Amino acid sequence: MIERQHVRRYRVQVQQLDREHGTIADTAVLDLGVQDTGPDGALWALEARGVDTAGLGAAAEHHGDLVWLWTLRGAPHCYRRADAAQVAAAVAPWSESDASKRIFDASKPLKDADIPVLDALDAVAGQMRTIVKEPMVKGELSTRLHEVMPEPYQRYCRSCQAVHLYEMPFRLSAVQAGLELVPDTSPPVLQPMPEFTVADAYEDRLDPVRAYLHLLGPATHKQVAEYVDAPVREVKAHWPEDAVEVQVDGETRWMLEADVPALQDASASGTRLLGPYDLYLQARDRSTLVADPAKVKALWPVLGRPGAVLLDGEIACLWRPRKSGKKFTVAVEPWRDLEAPERKTIEAEAEKLAAFRGVPLTGLDFS
Repeated sequence: MIERQHVRRYRVQVQQLDREHGTIADTAVLDLGVQDTGPDGALWALEARGVDTAGLGAAAEHHGDLVWLWTLRGAPHCYRRADAAQVAAAVAPWSESDASKRIFDASKPLKDADIPVLDALDAVAGQMRTIVKEPMVKGELSTRLHEVMPEPYQRYCRSCQAVHLYEMPFRLSAVQAGLELVPDTSPPVLQPMPEFTVADAYEDRLDPVRAYLHLLGPATHKQVAEYVDAPVREVKAHWPEDAVEVQVDGETRWMLEADVPALQDASASGTRLLGPYDLYLQARDRSTLVADPAKVKALWPVLGRPGAVLLDGEIACLWRPRKSGKKFTVAVEPWRDLEAPERKTIEAEAEKLAAFRGVPLTGLDFS
């Protein structure tokens, strides 16, 4: 029987949130991908794991060590550039039914036109490869695709007041076309990866099911399926042979057999300001991280997510950045009484965040 606190401590350790120094090569979360949403996205997540990210953003060389791709759930994720070809293979839909689920309502007009979804994704990727030969803004690529793709691939967009490709086929096809996202661009800019070909196979560590169980386990089939955005039966069909059952507060879950000793012996220390989409907060068992339903709603609202302050393996506060002109403050909402030393460690992390953003910290507001 494993208690939830053991799960939280294990995830802190395996995700390396308790280390002070690390490299891109040895940062485990890059195997599953680090979601890059908001100003405190992928690079801040790496900073929280001890990686010095200076020069790894938009100013980095084209052949830098990191690459940004649209992958799982159509979200932008950061990976090691050396893994890009294998990542493209690892995140591709496993079957026709899987592909249909991942593109949501875009699957219906394709099916009505007797176009297999997998074939449709290949067709979109092929056109993208033909069109994008140099950095191109997403809107321009969308316009070019609208000109060459038939009607079942397209829809009328009310917000744009235009007809263009469904969003998920567009995003999921980009990596298969060998297109990377230029970091820190809005609207997104895509460019071809040099000499890119999707790999025929991929290392076990890059398998999304296996990586989820390692980094966010113990987990159920449903939790993994929700993260990958695939049907549960597909996830079960790709379940690792070395996954074993464990009981977490009476619920049957699975994790990799080699990770069980680390789960049983896990401990956690230190303070981190986690961005709203940090992998630690992406687990699909939110009640494991936060037991109080009201606090769950506060940490994961539908819009405008805050960040979380991790104190010795427990989420102790919410935080939000406040920037006005040259002033940058961090507003902290404690969920319990904080000792003076704990406040000092939070202030130190806020200083790191300000330095990461390239601005001085002008205040820390505990409200």
